[in-house]
Amino acid sequence: MTKVRHVLGISGGKDSAALAIYMFQKYPHLDIEYYTCDTGKELQETYDLIDNLENYLGKKILLQKGTRNSPEDPFDHFLTIYGGYLPSSMTRWCTKKLKLEPFEDYVGNDPVISYVGIRGDEDREGYISKKNSIQSIFPFRKNIWSEDVIAKALVNVNTKNMLEYLNDIDTNNKKDRFIELLNQQLSPNHTQQAKLNLLLDTDIKVFNRLIFRYLKTTDYPLSKVDEFPLIENDEVLVRDDIFSLLEKSGVGIPAYYKPVEFEVNGKKATYSRSRSGCFFCFYQQKIEWVWLYEQHPELFKKAMEYEKDGYSWSEEPLAELIKPERIIKIKEEYIKRSERASNSKKSSYLVDILSDAEGDGCAACFI
Repeated sequence: MTKVRHVLGISGGKDSAALAIYMFQKYPHLDIEYYTCDTGKELQETYDLIDNLENYLGKKILLQKGTRNSPEDPFDHFLTIYGGYLPSSMTRWCTKKLKLEPFEDYVGNDPVISYVGIRGDEDREGYISKKNSIQSIFPFRKNIWSEDVIAKALVNVNTKNMLEYLNDIDTNNKKDRFIELLNQQLSPNHTQQAKLNLLLDTDIKVFNRLIFRYLKTTDYPLSKVDEFPLIENDEVLVRDDIFSLLEKSGVGIPAYYKPVEFEVNGKKATYSRSRSGCFFCFYQQKIEWVWLYEQHPELFKKAMEYEKDGYSWSEEPLAELIKPERIIKIKEEYIKRSERASNSKKSSYLVDILSDAEGDGCAACFI
């Protein structure tokens, strides 16, 4: 069979680091290539985490950059090309140039299985390459398959084929139930997600075997392998599992996740960073900008230097955000939100909870 590469990107965040540990522990026979796309604007804690992971895995994490032979950091190189236009949620040139393109250049046209660290308690899909040679797998989720695979497998016109493939797999005595569910046609009242949930709830392993059998009829990279061990895995990992993996392995939790205590108007609380990525990431919450200002003032100053008339990282310039009265207001608002969040979710990482509620930003950067 054609050689298929297995790759796993390390963003510097908790989820991708935990996934590397998980795959190393559970599937040591898989020859996984680990890589990271460096923007040149990461926190030092990100590089420390990568060093710790390399020591644990006994393997180099290959450094990929979006520029070659440039005297500037990758971000600064492309900022010049884009005429000083800062990236934003509407124009994420940083994601394209500093993360996605270096990744796709790295794997070339080889058939690739890309392992992605989206957790089982997250409701997002993550980046799916437009290249047919790259297939994303999500080991932490109940559904390890990407949206494009599910859509093609469960479309109504494919029902007859799926029923035939069912005859080729071990159904754990669930064949009749799978036949019933597969025959239920998609409609406005019976969505793809509803059908998927019913199939997974019946038996995850049987569903995985069925999808793997379907993939044999496609051009996806998994059509080129004889076996794939993850189809027999029905574990679902959530936030607490991620922190546990990091701590028990000895790799440790990235330092920027660790709560730092602050006090405002007699009330105490903690703040931290909720994700990896550039220190000036525009997806940061205001409390995270305050964290950066107070914990890494030299980096905050650098972030300010990028702002010009009409170009800022958020809706208010950083110079306004760090005025003493504004910092107090941001901290007060954060404490109120934290108190509301703690009533429904228990975690020592409230910034992480609050960021989940507002969206995780760029999946290519943070997984």
